[in-house]
Amino acid sequence: MGSIRNIAIIAHVDHGKTTLVDKMLLAGNLFRENQQTGELMLDNNELERERGITILSKNVSITYKDTKINIIDTPGHSDFGGEVERVLNMADGCLLLVDAFEGPMPQTRFVLQKALEIGLKPVVVINKVDKPNCRPEEVYEMVFDLMCDLDATEEQLDFPVIYGSAKNGWMSEDWNRPTDNITYLLDCILKYIPEPEILEGTPQMLITSLDYSKYTGRIAVGRVHRGTLREGMNITVSHRDGLLEKTKIKELHIFTGMGRQKTDAVSSGDICAIVGVENFEIGDTICDFENPEPLPPISIDEPTMSMLFTINDSPFFGKEGKFCTSRHIGDRLEKELERNLALRVESVEGCTDRWIVSGRGVLHLSVLIETMRREGYELQVGQPQVIYKEIDGVKCEPVEEMTINVPEEFSSKMIDMVTRRRGEMTSMESQGGRVNIEFLIPSRGIIGLRTNMLTASQGEAIIAHRFKEYQPFKGEINRRTNGSLIALEGGNAYAYAIDHLQDRGKFFIEPQDQVYAGQVIGEHVHDIDLVINVCKAKQLTNVRASGTDEKARIIPATIFSLEEALEYIKEDEYVEVTPKSMRMRKVILDHLERKRANK
Repeated sequence: MGSIRNIAIIAHVDHGKTTLVDKMLLAGNLFRENQQTGELMLDNNELERERGITILSKNVSITYKDTKINIIDTPGHSDFGGEVERVLNMADGCLLLVDAFEGPMPQTRFVLQKALEIGLKPVVVINKVDKPNCRPEEVYEMVFDLMCDLDATEEQLDFPVIYGSAKNGWMSEDWNRPTDNITYLLDCILKYIPEPEILEGTPQMLITSLDYSKYTGRIAVGRVHRGTLREGMNITVSHRDGLLEKTKIKELHIFTGMGRQKTDAVSSGDICAIVGVENFEIGDTICDFENPEPLPPISIDEPTMSMLFTINDSPFFGKEGKFCTSRHIGDRLEKELERNLALRVESVEGCTDRWIVSGRGVLHLSVLIETMRREGYELQVGQPQVIYKEIDGVKCEPVEEMTINVPEEFSSKMIDMVTRRRGEMTSMESQGGRVNIEFLIPSRGIIGLRTNMLTASQGEAIIAHRFKEYQPFKGEINRRTNGSLIALEGGNAYAYAIDHLQDRGKFFIEPQDQVYAGQVIGEHVHDIDLVINVCKAKQLTNVRASGTDEKARIIPATIFSLEEALEYIKEDEYVEVTPKSMRMRKVILDHLERKRANK
């Protein structure tokens, strides 16, 4: 085998990372001439395909001009920042993808900062130059300014720039001269990305990622830092807390194409997977049996948001799900901890069926809930809460940088909405009819803001945010001003009843839906909760008079996505999640008991 290149592909969400990897895989001739490849081949789980986002980072490799190129595809959302931080340790250089119209966004800044800190050599790819209103030269200047802001070294600032369109499958040094392939990009990778240093000596490998197989259990993935690892070799696993454990490598795999291939030995600089090591966590080091020398462990940002998970105890319990008991849910959360680095799970004292689950943001936690739902679990989740810290005796809360891009006519509305939630505007610049506004806003203020912003801007707003730091508590924030419409009794909802109640607010249910007492079935027009009976049918009498039988005209129900529902509920409400449906409900279902509790 010739030389090796290890590259990570980093970018803001939706700037075209996974599409570019597709084209690189095609260029590496991994497929037969007649093989159907499809699109976004690396987004291989259902959720990633549906949402069009990357959630888990993945490793693939191609061979080009006798050089093996290991490609690491990373997620673009800051909620999955834990994924990006750890996989950058495996790379020697990075491809920074930037949209030719949007330019660098907050997440671009975050991933680039991490890459520059580690000392990776960047190659900038300005993607989507086939868009009608793109501005590649300006974007190039913006990337350069961003690198200067992030204290890049002279060597890092001397980065090559490639223009192209991953979707159309071409890359070139001049965006006005399209080519018909991406070989220019691959040549640049070979030319500018350094080869990994070959370090001789006792073996060392930092575990940066893990895989799981039903047959062999947990698989450690990482890059061999020094020396050579061999199949059947005795090794020491050095844990984060300094504990040393002697064990043995059963099998070694290297990444080839989209899969893995068994091998006898892996030398310094290549990325490999180790089977047979049982007790390890991400950040542990695999080192020599005789003289263990651990590498410094990976530091991962702390979680900033938590949610209460509990068993489903609604009247519709167990009708749709396969796994409903606390044992099932507890085991599933424990299993998730094995591969989800930025997640924390704590049991609530005195309860066996409640857990506080903490993560990097609403999206991070909602992806976990959605995955569990699809696997057949039934559960309930409470309102997302931010995690406070006490720093020097002062109560502090997480603050995020937020960028909003909207047409000019909506900018004042956006500023008003953010400042009401204790946000501070830091900069504002207009570009051709649209405005880029940057804010610092508490994480609490972002919960539930996206939906309102999209409504206020007629769906035009592009919103991105990422965690910045902890700052002193900013004061109270009003999240939702309207009260809820709550079902008084269980049964079938009738169009007749809904029709007469429509002036009370907007509904989340359709006629003929099954409801239960205490379910949140709509939003009240006023700021108090209202208990209503939607199960009332029309009284049938013999009297016929003109005008009594007017037709029910019902406004279609508002349907929430999981994130919207989580952001919408109040403190005294849960979201009930089952494999087939999602409902909102009050924690105390009975109307009279709720009244007593609120006194």
